[in-house]
Amino acid sequence: MKPGQIRGTGISILMYVVLLAIAALQFLMAFSNLTTHQMLVRMLILAFIEAAVGVLFFMHLWTEKRTFILFVLIGIFAIAAMQYGWTDSFRLVYCGEKCS
Repeated sequence: MKPGQIRGTGISILMYVVLLAIAALQFLMAFSNLTTHQMLVRMLILAFIEAAVGVLFFMHLWTEKRTFILFVLIGIFAIAAMQYGWTDSFRLVYCGEKCS
């Protein structure tokens, strides 16, 4: 074990504390006096960080090779781009219920 490395239940407790801290930040931000745009951007950033911590720790992706993590990220981006890029979705976005 390398010096300064946390093993066993220590890392689990650290991850739970990090997730609780992010949830507390979201709670405090919800009651702060921010504009809607500012709150949306900050909440999305915190949600992305919270999801990344959850996926990396609870799905054990942080122990995988970096190339596998890059492959997963590229796959998620490709699926999201295909889902957004359907022609019907553009029709629904720009035309709404009038085009039905």
